Amino acid sequence: MLALVMFSMGCTVEIKKFWGHIKRPWGIAVGFLCQFGIMPLTAFVLSLAFNIHPVQAVVVIIMGCCPGGTSSNILAYWVDGDMDLSISMTTCSTLLALGMMPLCLFLYTKRWVDSSSIVIPYDSIGIALVSLVVPVGFGMFVNYKWPRQAKKILKIGSITGGVLIVLIAVIGGVLYKGSWDIAPELWILGTLFPAAGFLFGFLLAYLSNQSWSRCRTVSLETGMQNTQLCTTIIQLSFSQSELALMFTFPLIYSIFQILFAAILLTGEAFFITHYPDESLSSLTGPYNDLFLAVKGIDVLYMF
Repeated sequence: MLALVMFSMGCTVEIKKFWGHIKRPWGIAVGFLCQFGIMPLTAFVLSLAFNIHPVQAVVVIIMGCCPGGTSSNILAYWVDGDMDLSISMTTCSTLLALGMMPLCLFLYTKRWVDSSSIVIPYDSIGIALVSLVVPVGFGMFVNYKWPRQAKKILKIGSITGGVLIVLIAVIGGVLYKGSWDIAPELWILGTLFPAAGFLFGFLLAYLSNQSWSRCRTVSLETGMQNTQLCTTIIQLSFSQSELALMFTFPLIYSIFQILFAAILLTGEAFFITHYPDESLSSLTGPYNDLFLAVKGIDVLYMF
């Protein structure tokens, strides 16, 4: 299902623009600094500030060292971000994670644990990279050869992707409901951390003179982490007694990163609805779909 969603996301990407980001990777460089500079450092500072249990501090830092998740690509589409930049950032961060994750974990976790005890599932990262690159590549090809059909595929895939994100969060919450009794500090960290990622990502992109579309994209790519990879790492690296203290944090982070992204999307919809004269003339893609849906016009066309 995820591969099909990423195939549809690939239908938004133009080969020429995508290759332009690779040849002139200024936006990717900003995203790299956010992903492997700001996020691990923020995780480290928050862990120190809240003085949490050592294994809990480690899971927070592992989350901060993970690459961006594919859910950021779906949400970037819905907030009218730069999809070419979004896809290229996710691809590059996943590839660079093979080297940057061990380095960041070594730098930031040695205060609490021996970083060599943390097992990094390189096979999972490789699978994630393949499951991203291959379907997106097919989507790019479809967009190049049959652009009209690509738009239809995109509409279906974007809605399916949004439903899938929410469904995964709900199922995870139900399956692990017995693990919700955790320290209040982790709840607070699970709220603050993604919010800080969104904010710092946007600010750094803005200060580097990126367009508003790219600012939104970098913000989402920074705040939306690969929580599934974080969960896999802690399952491989820690005992059952330690997992009881930390296992719920990736799910908390996942819920709040989706919540903050939903707030951003709602804010965009509110602006479009209440200020149509200022914004309607420039609406394209998902904004136009969203405007029609909110106004109750041609809802069936959107779905």
